[in-house]
Amino acid sequence: MSIPELYQLFLQYPSVQTDTRKLKKGDIYFALKGPNFNGNEFALQALEAGAAYSVVDENIDSDNIRILKFDDVLETLQALAKHHREQFTIPFIGITGSNGKTTSKELIFAVLSSHYTTYTTQGNLNNHIGVPLTLLSVKPDAEIAVIEMGANHQKEIEGYCIYTQPTHGVITNCGKAHLEGFGGVEGVRKGKGELYDFLAKHEGTAFVYADYDYLQSMSVAVKHIVKYGQAEGLVQGNILSNEPFLEVALTAGMNTISSIKTQLVGDYNLPNILCAVVIGKHFSVPEEKIKAAIENYAPSNSRSQLLQKGTNTIILDAYNANPTSMKAAIENFTNLHATKKVIMLGGMMELGEASVEEHKSIIELIKKYSWEKVVLVGGDFEKVDHGFTFFTNSNEARDWFIQQSFEHTHLLIKGSRSMKMEKILE
Repeated sequence: MSIPELYQLFLQYPSVQTDTRKLKKGDIYFALKGPNFNGNEFALQALEAGAAYSVVDENIDSDNIRILKFDDVLETLQALAKHHREQFTIPFIGITGSNGKTTSKELIFAVLSSHYTTYTTQGNLNNHIGVPLTLLSVKPDAEIAVIEMGANHQKEIEGYCIYTQPTHGVITNCGKAHLEGFGGVEGVRKGKGELYDFLAKHEGTAFVYADYDYLQSMSVAVKHIVKYGQAEGLVQGNILSNEPFLEVALTAGMNTISSIKTQLVGDYNLPNILCAVVIGKHFSVPEEKIKAAIENYAPSNSRSQLLQKGTNTIILDAYNANPTSMKAAIENFTNLHATKKVIMLGGMMELGEASVEEHKSIIELIKKYSWEKVVLVGGDFEKVDHGFTFFTNSNEARDWFIQQSFEHTHLLIKGSRSMKMEKILE
């Protein structure tokens, strides 16, 4: 069976699933394989559970005509996504970056969906499986699509662009993330810059944060550039207040609105907010809709959430961490006006040979300030001489936290996803 023939079946059953536990009646099941699982083993079970078809790449002991065999299920999923993408002539906005891409994606989606029928990446489905699944979720009524693309090695973004075919793109920043896979900061820039490379070759448009010189240098080959920033660009803005939520002044580019009061914590979110504003402006979203969309957006999933627990104020940022985002979170926390501050930091992952040194740098930053208490959890914090309270995992940290009975205290809880720092509050 060819991809166009499979696509005709997809048009009849326009919902795909790779997990039989989440299967809905009428889904097309793709039997993906991984190091610890083989979806082919569940192909018949998927049909029994209501799947319209099962796409496999191994011989299944069945003559059921609803089992469709291809050479490689993952490649088939990606090829189907590419074919589906090619049916659209609407803007597809690709987003990548070391930090802030998910928040930017959510803000951009909030702004665009206030005025257009918009589809976007759900959660963090931004990898080699999530990106094609996101593309296949875009319905015929779509007017704009926003696709998040994560990466931890070079050529990954380039691969996503082949089937996403973005017409517009955003690189939020290039920081110290996934250093192990990228081979250093320059490798990060080269890898993330693959989005700019695609836009340059295909007459696309890049939205570029003008305050980061390296982004301006990286995007020099892109013919169509829309800048935004604090002092340069189509839209300009700066921070009015950050106590505790971020309020942004719009100083240029807008006619009817002058400020936005967000539900976001951290001055590091300024570029994300300005990005959503400039994209809304570029696509002619009415300014009042832009303002309302951003002001109504509330972060979730442990991503810079501001929580009140009794008399305590907690910033929970346990979605992910790398040296750049960790430094930004700590420095932002020091600027908050509070008498008692506690930081609980989990280890940072995927830093390769630089890991111990990067953890040491975070320790040095912490020691520049005065804290009520510092707690470090797991990772390579264990390999650094720091003199602070240390636990090997978040369960131990939670037991300690319960015993402290903090009152009228501000807490920052941050760490890489695998550290599960949100467990401290359970």
